[in-house]
Amino acid sequence: MKILVVSAHPDDEIIGMGGTLKKLSKNHEIDVLFLADGITARKQAGHTNAVKYETTSLQEKNMQKEIEIRKKHAKNALVKVGVKKCKFLDLSDNELDTIPFLKIVKHIETEINNSKPSVIFTHHHNDLNIDHRLAYEASITSSRPIFDSKISSIISFEAVSSTDWRFPYKFNPTLFVDISLELNSKIKAISEYKNELRDFPHPRSVKTITSIAERWGSLSGFKAAEAFEIIRSRIKNSKDFSLFDSLR
Repeated sequence: MKILVVSAHPDDEIIGMGGTLKKLSKNHEIDVLFLADGITARKQAGHTNAVKYETTSLQEKNMQKEIEIRKKHAKNALVKVGVKKCKFLDLSDNELDTIPFLKIVKHIETEINNSKPSVIFTHHHNDLNIDHRLAYEASITSSRPIFDSKISSIISFEAVSSTDWRFPYKFNPTLFVDISLELNSKIKAISEYKNELRDFPHPRSVKTITSIAERWGSLSGFKAAEAFEIIRSRIKNSKDFSLFDSLR
C-alpha cells in the first residue's frame, strides 16, 4: 500500500506520527510532502520569533540557510523511521492563507497523481496553526471521493504545541496505534530536529512528547501510542483493510 503524509512543516510528521511511520515503513511505501518551510514566519534567524513583520535582506539570507539545515534534519529524521521519500514545496511559513488555496490543492493533487496513495495522513482541522488547518483543507479537497478515486482513508494526527493550543480543544481520536516498540525510534527521529525542540514543560520537548505517547497508551491499553482521528474511510475490497492490519 502507498501512503502520503501531507505535513505543513518539517517536524510535524514525526511529532504527529513518527512511531506509526516506523511501523508502517516496514511494509508500505511512504511519501512525505512538506508544504511550508517552517522558518520564515519567525522573521529572523536564530530559531527565535521576532515581533516585527518586516525583515532585512541579511535576515532573509540567514533564514534561507536555516531552511536548508531544517531540510537536512528532516531527511535524517525520516531515515530514523524508515522513510526514504520526501518533497519540499518551500511555501511561506504561516502564510499559506496568502497563497491561492487552489494552488495548494494543485500541489497536493500533483503529488497524489505521482505517488498514487491509498491513504493520506495530515493535520487536524481544529488547529492553532493556520498552515496546519490549510494542509487539512487542501488534503480533503484534493482527495474528493469521486468514483475512480484510489484513496480509501484520510486520517488526521495531532501536532503538539498547536492542536493542543487551539481552544476549545476538539481533537477526538478514533484510532490508537501501539508504538511501544517504536517510541524509541520516534524520539531519535524528533531529536534530529534539535533546533525545533524546546525545554520542558514546553509541549515540543522530548519529555512531553514521550509523556503524550504514554498517556495515549494508557487510554488505549498500550504502553505507548499515537492517536488519530479517522476523517473518512471507505472499503471497496480486502486490500483496503491492509493499512489497519499493518497497524496491529
